[in-house]
This record gives sequence, structure tokens and C-alpha cells, in this order.
Amino acid sequence: MSAYICDTGSFLPNRPIRNDEMEDVLGKVSGLPSRVRRIILRNNGIRQRHYALDPVTGRITHTNAELTAEAIRRLAPREDGVLPEIACLCCGTSSPDQFFPGHASMVHGLLGGQPMEVASTAGVCVSGVAALKYAWMSVAGGHAKNAVATGSDVGSTFLRSSYFEHSATLPDADPATTPALAFNAEFLRWMLSDGAGALFLAPTPAPGRLSLRIDWIDIISYAHEHEACMYAGAVKQESGRLMGWREFPTLRAAAEANAFAVQQDVRLLNDVVVGATVGKGLAEVRERRNLRPDAFDWFLPHYSSAYFREKVGAEMERIGFGIPYGKWFTNLATVGNIGAASIYVMLDALFRSGSLRAGQRILGFVPESGRFSVGYIGLTVTA
Repeated sequence: MSAYICDTGSFLPNRPIRNDEMEDVLGKVSGLPSRVRRIILRNNGIRQRHYALDPVTGRITHTNAELTAEAIRRLAPREDGVLPEIACLCCGTSSPDQFFPGHASMVHGLLGGQPMEVASTAGVCVSGVAALKYAWMSVAGGHAKNAVATGSDVGSTFLRSSYFEHSATLPDADPATTPALAFNAEFLRWMLSDGAGALFLAPTPAPGRLSLRIDWIDIISYAHEHEACMYAGAVKQESGRLMGWREFPTLRAAAEANAFAVQQDVRLLNDVVVGATVGKGLAEVRERRNLRPDAFDWFLPHYSSAYFREKVGAEMERIGFGIPYGKWFTNLATVGNIGAASIYVMLDALFRSGSLRAGQRILGFVPESGRFSVGYIGLTVTA
């Protein structure tokens, strides 16, 4: 059986924040301007992003669940513009509003309506792909008459100066020549943004409009080969082991060790992410699915920074799966890196661009550096 994406929706909170405004909104760490902000922003290619924060007061304006519910409310898969009753709700995020209840339960609570199946997927960026795969299997397997899959994140809440008391520096890094090695924690401060995306899935295409048939979704983890790279709620030990916040004797001790900050081992990121998720991951999916690069009309890559664009392209060429840059579609520069929501917001922008034609094929690429996983998505545009 098949499942089709019949409509897409997204929600980006508040007005866009330009690069020169970021530090005013997030605050200066220890009252001092960042030494590497301009270098990191120049290399990541992001010009603006959205924050679920009041730009004047810094107060939170939307929870993650509220962002997600707003994206779902923008779905209108029927000709009458009404969202049908949802049978299955699958929500992926790396930044839920609480440890539990699950994120999908909180979103359902805001949406109201009838009883439904809910599933919350955790992780980092691939959590959004996992939510989509759950929704796809539910509909294609005949277990649900329809499903909504979402990806959302609120990175800004981790990046406020009050949550960012110190950065773990790499003393041998020269920020002028190796921007990806400048700071483990501050690196992410100028990378992450907020938003949510939603997809409506049904067993048949939407009448009178284009839909996207989901052909396959593959998720691969290489955690058995690499230590954690991006993490929160823990402190990384010299051995590479993560010491979780509950291993500290008190919450105060965990906070003083900066355990609740989002951190990234950027040296490991730079060394591993492209080789693992493209060199190994794409090569494995190509063999499994018997894929040819010239069969795809669109390539939607989720990369955290334009710094990785050429690296991803070069690795694809190296394994014999090069796709011309003219077929790449990304909105990183205008919406930023929204983590689990990025592929959803990209799909929404492409779906509504008027550029899709029946029969075209789309390849989605979603790596995550949590402990190096990757998700690949194959879609076909259907009339």
C-alpha cells in the first residue's frame, strides 16, 4: 500500500531576526560581545532566523507544542480547506517542553478534537524523519486512515545568555582559519533557530492537486562507531563518555558544570559527519534501493551550515552519486537551522513554490550529529 503527503504546513514564530540583532535578543555572555560570531555567521551562510522569544524582553512567546500545533493548523489537504479529524499524530523534536508527558501528547492537548494515536520521537534532527516514517508506515500499512507528522525545535531557549554561562574552548583552534573549531558551545549559539513543520498523509493523493508519494524512508545510525557529538543534559568526559545530569549529586552541581547547555564537539563534527552520513550512509541506501543520481529532479539537503555544502557535494561526487547544485533546494539562509523541523519547512517551501511537476522525484537528506545518524527520504510528485 502507499501513503501520500497531501499537504504541508509550517510556522515560524515572530519576525525574522537579522545577524546583527542576534546578540541583542539572546544576550551577551558575561556581558561581553562574542569573539567568533561574525566568523561563524559568515561561514554558515544564514542571514536571518526566527526565535520564539520576544526580541525586546527575551521572554518566551511560544512553547514547542504551540509552534507544532500552529503548523498543523495550517494544513488544508481537502478541497474545502478543512483539516480532517486526525487518526494518528507523530511528533519529532530534540527540544520538548518537558521530560514527559510526550511531545505528541502535549500537541494533541492543544489541538483538541477526538481520541487519536500519538507517537513522540526523540533524538536530534532525525527525530523528525522518524516521526514521518512512523506516520508513513501507519497509513501505508492500513493501521490509520490518515496521519500527521511533525518536526519542531526551539533552539533559542538553550542559547539565551542566562543559560550559557561559559563556553568550552579549544585552545589550538584559530577562529580565523578553522571556524568549525572555534568553540564547542558557542558554535551552536549562532546556528540554531526555532520553528515547526507538519505533513498530512493519506492513502490516496489529494484530488485536483499535486501530492508527494512516499516511496521509502531509510534511517541509519553509526553510534556503534563514534562517540556522542551534539548533546544536552550531560557533560562529555575525556574518555568520550557522556556523564548525564542525574549522575551529579545535586541539580546545582549539574548546572554549575554547564550540563544543561547544548554542546557540540565541533572537532568530531568536522572530522566525521560528512563521511558517516554521506560516504557511508548514501552509499548504503544507494545499494539497498538501487538508486541512480540522475533519477532525481530535486535534492533537499539539511545541513547545519553552508560551510558543509561543498563538503557534502564533494563526498557525493566521490562515491559516484553527484547531483548538480542546480537541483539542490534549501532555505537555510532565510529560516536558519531548525533541527528536526528543517526538512519539513524545506518541503513546505518547495511544495508551495509552484516548481514541482508530476513525475518528478525528490531525495531528502537529513543527517544528525547527536551520535551520527542519517535519514534519507524518497518521494515522487503525483498528480
